[in-house]
Amino acid sequence: MKIGIVGIGHGKFGNRSDATVQELAFEPFKQAIEDTENLRRKDINALIVGSVPEYHMQRSLPGVVAEYVGMNPKSTWLTEAACASGSAAIRTAYMAIKSGMHDIVAVIGVQKMRELSTQEILALMGRVGDVQWESIFGTTFPGYYALYANRHMYQFGTTKEQIAQVAVKNHYYGSLNPNAYFQKEVTMEKILGSDDVAYPLKVFDCCANADGAACILMTNEKLAKKFTDTPIWFEGLGSASAQMSVLRRPNLVEIPSAVEAAKQAYAQVGVKPSDIQVAEVHDCFTIAEIMAYEDLGFCSKGKGGKFIEEKQSYIGGKSPVNVDGGLKAKGHPVGATGVSMTIEIVKQLRGDAGKRQVTGAEIGLTHNVGGIGQYTFVHILRR
Repeated sequence: MKIGIVGIGHGKFGNRSDATVQELAFEPFKQAIEDTENLRRKDINALIVGSVPEYHMQRSLPGVVAEYVGMNPKSTWLTEAACASGSAAIRTAYMAIKSGMHDIVAVIGVQKMRELSTQEILALMGRVGDVQWESIFGTTFPGYYALYANRHMYQFGTTKEQIAQVAVKNHYYGSLNPNAYFQKEVTMEKILGSDDVAYPLKVFDCCANADGAACILMTNEKLAKKFTDTPIWFEGLGSASAQMSVLRRPNLVEIPSAVEAAKQAYAQVGVKPSDIQVAEVHDCFTIAEIMAYEDLGFCSKGKGGKFIEEKQSYIGGKSPVNVDGGLKAKGHPVGATGVSMTIEIVKQLRGDAGKRQVTGAEIGLTHNVGGIGQYTFVHILRR
């Protein structure tokens, strides 16, 4: 039995001081229902919320979201896997439908991060690393990814200019995305001239904390055609984990959980990396996108810098990546990110992406990394 997406909704990412977390969640939920033909709120059997609770003033977030969107007394719960919480929620919904426990499930990824200061968020994120051996020494997310960047540059000759090219590309596509936090193009000179954060990463190499929400409606193939003429099907779902501490990782030039999750997803579908026509990858930092090219097999190990330099990840290249702006330009409301990635692939496979459309796209992929690679989810979707 195939499981597919029949409705999508996406709110504006950014500094959403105009909305509470409940209101953020309601915005795409309403859009997703309106995106279907005959589906009503009462038809939905369960609501799964992808979010990281530490970033909110409100505890037990699914409770207030379910009440606000009118889903009581239907089943609802939280799925958390750090920055991959949205994709974890999608995988959970897939399993719930596949098992026959539920027929129609709403997945809402939502995060309101701007209620906390940058210092508070940095401290919280730093504790995603091992609190016994790493975060007590002041680790931060930029610091971790700076380790990856320095090692990649040393081992493969990757340059700061190649790394910065990821930001150039993603801000270009973000300028075409009305839901993106940043909708202006950025030059190479501005990126390289911005302030240092953690060498070699600069301000424009880092994604921004954001508020935002996204929603998908999922069901089985028996019901899907009742609600849409263009269901988008999940074909492969890979999921893997890696050591909590980077000290125990085999190397610092890949995310081992991403490599394993990608292998699982490709094997389930029977496709190769070259068959993927459009991808959304976890570019929390510019070096992360370069590593993702390699981890997903879009290019060989160590060639990610050359891949972006040759514009192979642009529309028209071998593997268009993050043509919605990615986390870099769209913003990273952590619980919403995996759902947002999925919505972009749905739009691409429907042919509804407008100026960002990859012509003829039929197979797409999402790559959502939690923490510093402790969890990765790779999903392959087909029209």
